Amino acid sequence: MAAPVDSPDTGRPPAPRPGPVPWVAMYHSVGDCSDDPYRITVTPERLERQLAWLRRRGLRGVSVADLLAARARGEGRGLVGLTFDDGYTDFLTTALPLLHRFHCGATLFVLPGRLGGDNEWDPLGPRKPLLTADGIRRAADAGVEIGSHGLTHVDLTRADDATLTAEVTESRALLAELAGAPVDGFCYPYGTVDARAVEAVRKAGYGYACAIDPGPLTGPYALPRAHVGQNDTAPRLYLKLRLHRLRRRPVEGV
Repeated sequence: MAAPVDSPDTGRPPAPRPGPVPWVAMYHSVGDCSDDPYRITVTPERLERQLAWLRRRGLRGVSVADLLAARARGEGRGLVGLTFDDGYTDFLTTALPLLHRFHCGATLFVLPGRLGGDNEWDPLGPRKPLLTADGIRRAADAGVEIGSHGLTHVDLTRADDATLTAEVTESRALLAELAGAPVDGFCYPYGTVDARAVEAVRKAGYGYACAIDPGPLTGPYALPRAHVGQNDTAPRLYLKLRLHRLRRRPVEGV
């Protein structure tokens, strides 16, 4: 392999070319999905099969922070990000034991303004309890990365300036105190994002943020994710992974 050619302007080797955008899976609740109008739930049995599929393919799920750090070192091959939004209590009771069984990590995006509450932002379907402060500490103590999902789960693209600042900045401070560690990651509620929200997250001091399909905003503060649901069997997961690699162009910084 030929050595890199020095830049004619600086005499330094050119910066490495950005790699493909990392594959990050988006989960929510793990439990009974018989009444699931928003498709936010997978059964424990389905999650077990999905994690087993990853491992059979030589892949391992990790937190987004660990994934980005490994990629920065050139060691991200074989790693995928696993994220769980909203902070349901079933993460601690059901998802976490399965993650440990398959030696996987994850990022849990929680709402410090709704500790011990429920998903009242979803008008349809069952009420699902959210983790208390103690539950979030237990997840953090178990090695789970804790990230912010805002304070109360509002669409940041529709929020006024004061609400946007509170949702982004205050949630980070509250979680850092609660978890006893810096909070590096943010996740946009509903996956909705615009340039104003991205800038607010960047200014608040986060290192990265997750969206769903941010389009031209894709970058460290708007990472795309693939929704993973109850219907995602092995063939569907394979297609989602392949389509991600085909559709997502390399982006500077990730």
